[in-house]
Amino acid sequence: MNSIQLEKNISLSNFTTWGIGGPAEWIAQPKNIEELQYIINWINKKKIPCSIIGAGSNLLINDKGIKGLSLCMRNFKGIHIDKKNGIIEVLSGEMLPTLARKAAKNGLHGIEWAVGIPGTIGGAVVMNAGAQEHCISNYLESITTLSLTGEYKKIKGKDLNFGYRHSLLQNEKLIVVSARLKLTSGHAKKIRQVTNENLNHRLKTQPYQAQTCGSVFRNPEPWKAAKLIEELGLKGFRFGGAEISKIHSNFIINANQASSYDVRELIKYVKKNVFDSYGILLETEVKQCGF
Repeated sequence: MNSIQLEKNISLSNFTTWGIGGPAEWIAQPKNIEELQYIINWINKKKIPCSIIGAGSNLLINDKGIKGLSLCMRNFKGIHIDKKNGIIEVLSGEMLPTLARKAAKNGLHGIEWAVGIPGTIGGAVVMNAGAQEHCISNYLESITTLSLTGEYKKIKGKDLNFGYRHSLLQNEKLIVVSARLKLTSGHAKKIRQVTNENLNHRLKTQPYQAQTCGSVFRNPEPWKAAKLIEELGLKGFRFGGAEISKIHSNFIINANQASSYDVRELIKYVKKNVFDSYGILLETEVKQCGF
């Protein structure tokens, strides 16, 4: 008998870093390949839609909830490190900070920047997450995916059409199962030091303790979204329970039981003001689900 639990009508606010979201019609949290396979068979048999959730950062879920199955991958964890060859094989539910610390501990250099990003490796690959001029695509050799109809496929990093916060996976209904990263060997103590410095910098410059989704807007290169928003004096501006962070203006915080409506209205307000003032149309980085 399979041990995977399929639960009904569970609030998705507990599954997002914003703490926002209505009920999932169904939710499942697989821990291994067998459980994942069981779920895929189940949704195919039931013919119901499936939404994939990682750590729930970078995600705004409708207060009305999501129909079908919400597939939460945050318990799908495992890391294997081949120190000699600089290869890390990692399951998609593993958190980026854990990965960055383990790489540093093993003297592998390349993903020190990822230590402060509160997402899973799967989400990072889909979004091509990055910081400090680095992104995950620079270190990704390949991924293994599973389609919602049950086909496994290995895809090379170079075939994922990576761009700034973009990959081919954003338009495909594929579950990232695992990723293979290639890093370079270095001095463990030095790498650990850089990793810690990166984390401290994030703690100082971002509202790390608040309920946020990470950066809301993509940077409209060569400009920084935060600078444009700050120059308009919008830090601390609120709509309902949602507030533009006073620490970093590209973060919207759930200041007081914000609804998905509050957040969307605040996003609209920022976009309008930036466009009216600069003629720049900001695009969101955050994925919206159930609208």
